[in-house]
Amino acid sequence: MEQTAEWTERAQTAADSVNAGFGRRLLGFVPGTWIGSVSRPAGRFGRPWDPWHYWWQAHYLDCLVDAAWRQLGTGPRNAPDGTPQRPGSDPATLPGDPGPQGHDPASDGLREPRELRLARRLLRTVRIRNAFRFQNAFYDDMAWLVLAAGRADFLTERIRHRGLRAARTAARVLGAQLASAHTDDLDGGLFWSTARDFKNTPATAPAALFFARSGERERAQRLVDWLGTRLFDPDLGLYLDGLRIAPDGSTTLVRDVWTYNQGPVLGALLELGGPENLARAEALIAAVERGLTLADGTHDAAAASRAEATPGIVRTGAGALRANGDGDGGLFMGILARYLTVAAAHEGLSDEARATARRLVVATAEALWAGAERRTDTAGRELVTFPMHPGQAASAAYPPGAPVELSTQLQAWMVLEFADQLTRGG
Repeated sequence: MEQTAEWTERAQTAADSVNAGFGRRLLGFVPGTWIGSVSRPAGRFGRPWDPWHYWWQAHYLDCLVDAAWRQLGTGPRNAPDGTPQRPGSDPATLPGDPGPQGHDPASDGLREPRELRLARRLLRTVRIRNAFRFQNAFYDDMAWLVLAAGRADFLTERIRHRGLRAARTAARVLGAQLASAHTDDLDGGLFWSTARDFKNTPATAPAALFFARSGERERAQRLVDWLGTRLFDPDLGLYLDGLRIAPDGSTTLVRDVWTYNQGPVLGALLELGGPENLARAEALIAAVERGLTLADGTHDAAAASRAEATPGIVRTGAGALRANGDGDGGLFMGILARYLTVAAAHEGLSDEARATARRLVVATAEALWAGAERRTDTAGRELVTFPMHPGQAASAAYPPGAPVELSTQLQAWMVLEFADQLTRGG
């Protein structure tokens, strides 16, 4: 099951299905543009008044960069001590932003992957589609886009020996927006939106990761510490959603626990490093396994039958991460899996923590693949549809003929990319 070629083929199948089924030029024809439709099948032209999910595009951008790294046969290696390493020499390679260290694919004479070209077009098109600006009303959206743009910039520079101007514009503009949302209200943390009535983990955690990667490590540490003080539940070992602020200044703790909130907190702790942060990261990984996984599995009959016929596939989905449904929730589990993948290769963590992180990601990928279904679309193309939840068949959420959402398919794609990352070398 864990042979690299097998996972590589599966990751590419997911990439091809998303690009073919959802990717399109803006308005259907504008040259040099690329955008993801919210669902498939989509309207013919992608009209400006069609639904717009800015942050879904940010994760589409991240997936394109993941695929580009895979096609280059290497991945950016985050060495906690900053020592440059050739990532292809280590079976545990990272999909995260690499910082200053990392291998230069251009030095091997490698061709630029198609997915990286699409990533550059997508970033440019997000700005066009978003009324010719990168800013929007939600700070978490902006944090996700600037993180993905940074990864696209890094890889573009390594291949073309020049950076991605749009990504650097995004870093400047969106970095300033994120800094403006980090205030002394409630003793720190980031506002979720320009309404400034909610400080929460969804905005604070990815912003902390951005600041850590961009050199503002003291600010990043303050944000992580604020999360630990105000939104960490010690009984669960997990981070809660946020604090709502009433007009009179009183606050209400929103105790919802979401998979995606744990992911960027973990990423920020790993990026900052140091004994205390890494100890917190290990505890968080253990809490995720206790509280956010499928204990007994939920494969329906169709998925169980398919798993039975496929050697090595988990039959019940046990040990896979829990998903959070459709819409925005269709991305949540995948975001957590991204940072568990970073943890699985982080040499500052214990062998046990790394093994747990790896096991969670691979089990999730196995369960998603077991539930996938091949279908022919109206254009006669064979596309793969992935389930909304590990442990179910795709048809349980998306019966043949029903619209399929971009968010859930991006989630499956990214998890399969991570399984490929973590199983390189067998």
